[in-house]
Amino acid sequence: MGTETNWAYRVDEPHGSQGWRPYGTDPERWRGTITAEASSENPQYALSLVITALMTEWKAAGLHQAKSVRVLLWRETESDDKDADAIVEIRPSIHTELPASETTRPRTGHRPRSTRDRIKNLEAPRYVA
Repeated sequence: MGTETNWAYRVDEPHGSQGWRPYGTDPERWRGTITAEASSENPQYALSLVITALMTEWKAAGLHQAKSVRVLLWRETESDDKDADAIVEIRPSIHTELPASETTRPRTGHRPRSTRDRIKNLEAPRYVA
């Protein structure tokens, strides 16, 4: 009842043998705090907000931009990685070597209509006398 929980989060990306580093070209963009009602919104809620934002960005930029990342979540304040309340790794499974047209094939028997086909169907019918 009116009590809130702050969830600190950070998104990291793999950095070879050096372990992990902050994700993206602007690390502060993927680090912050989510305030949620303690009674109904648990850590999964905060994680889902961060993951949804990641997926939205990847979809807008094209899925070929998706990278393996991990999302770390702490109650109240960020601390050591080993003290995180939750760590979720996301490993997008995509085929970057294929053009987008080959990775999303239309269903069998489906032919997308061209703009010309749609306009032609909107014309008034012609009657021959």
